[in-house]
Amino acid sequence: MIRTLALFLTALTAVGMGQPAPARRPVSLLVTNGIVVTVDGSRRVIPRGAVAIDGRDIVAVDEAPAIAARFQGRETIDAGGAVVMPGLVNTHTHAPMVLFRGLADDLALMDWLQKYIFPAEAKTVSPEFVRAGTRLAALEMIESGTTTYADMYYFEEEIARATRAAGLRGVLGQTIIQFPVPDAKTPAEGLARTERFAKEFAADDLITPAVAPHAMYTLDAETLKACRALADRLSIPVIIHLAETKDEVKTADEKYHMTPVAFLESLGFWGPRTLAAHGVHLSPADIGVLATRHVGVSHNPESNMKLASGIAPVEAMRQAGIAVGLGTDGAASNNDLDMFEAMRQAAFLHKLVAADPRAIPAPVALEMATIDGARAMGMDKVIGSLEPGKRADLLIVSMSSARQTPMYDPVSHLVYVTRGDDVRTTIVNGKILMRDRKVLTLDRVKVLADANAFADKVRSAVR
Repeated sequence: MIRTLALFLTALTAVGMGQPAPARRPVSLLVTNGIVVTVDGSRRVIPRGAVAIDGRDIVAVDEAPAIAARFQGRETIDAGGAVVMPGLVNTHTHAPMVLFRGLADDLALMDWLQKYIFPAEAKTVSPEFVRAGTRLAALEMIESGTTTYADMYYFEEEIARATRAAGLRGVLGQTIIQFPVPDAKTPAEGLARTERFAKEFAADDLITPAVAPHAMYTLDAETLKACRALADRLSIPVIIHLAETKDEVKTADEKYHMTPVAFLESLGFWGPRTLAAHGVHLSPADIGVLATRHVGVSHNPESNMKLASGIAPVEAMRQAGIAVGLGTDGAASNNDLDMFEAMRQAAFLHKLVAADPRAIPAPVALEMATIDGARAMGMDKVIGSLEPGKRADLLIVSMSSARQTPMYDPVSHLVYVTRGDDVRTTIVNGKILMRDRKVLTLDRVKVLADANAFADKVRSAVR
């Protein structure tokens, strides 16, 4: 006891004599004084927390005084009164289709595709169209808090270049489809384009190339197998639409006497790093196959409701251990890319269908939009939560509006109250893409002007 007291007095004397405190580690950015919602394994919420970032990585997440004692930021953002959270992960969209937003609404999926979207794409889609549409989508995503998105479209190398320039993270799939499309007249040509695209962006820090066979009903068996073979050879992900409508299930049954999942299983198509979009009409056996093959699923509640495609068995998939993320689908069938809206609608939809208000509670909806989306794409070791060693993809979300007052539970507020335009600051890979609602990586005026110019061409094409 006497020795302990002596050591304590010696320490006090040393401080009093002006001995320097331990040096603080210099880091590139501190985000401090916010309500830090980590979405880590313990669902930790730090009422007055901070995140230390060095370069592209998170180096520490802790209470603000503890971070201040350990780190010296070359730049500091005070997030007082706001929520600091992981960036949102949109597991399914078609970025350039923002230019078809509102073109055709209130239609069944196949009518919408065959009578409006496919004809409009044939007349308007070009590399220039894709660049303009991707920049508009990137602007919307940055402004509404999406930091990573999965895409399927044409001229995917153009999407990748625009995405990287905007500073977003993307898992971007070059679409393969059986009939002639703007960037490939045959599936073989599409596969060759995919290989060139994958090689251009191999080991890119922001872009993960993927092969994206459109769906089992728009491709033959040999092309589907070729897509899997290419993905395996290049070690890239696969993205595919799956069991989105009853018509797709009917087609699979009539042609193959199997469900879409079973047919693809018979081809040896399923494997890790495969992302299936929708999964609306799945049998228990289908869910078992997807779980066994470690396939991730993207749940798109707004698009599925708007097109009346059905309600995906999300609770059953989650209970089977499938990683289920959230997606918006393309803005032509949603009609926005706001992942906060996707969270809210997912939670509401599954409470209704289960007749149970406990279904998809707020913490689960938030995880589906962040860490579970990352898991679905095989990226949960890198993104999806605020933890040391992960990439610094995070948001600062204002909680100061009348709509958000008072706030008792920040996680509940993020899911049930917050909208995309509450996001104040968006950071990806440690780089600030938007600060205080001003996007720094895109010329907003030019992006909107270019989009409106292409809208005139779309109007002319569908008259």
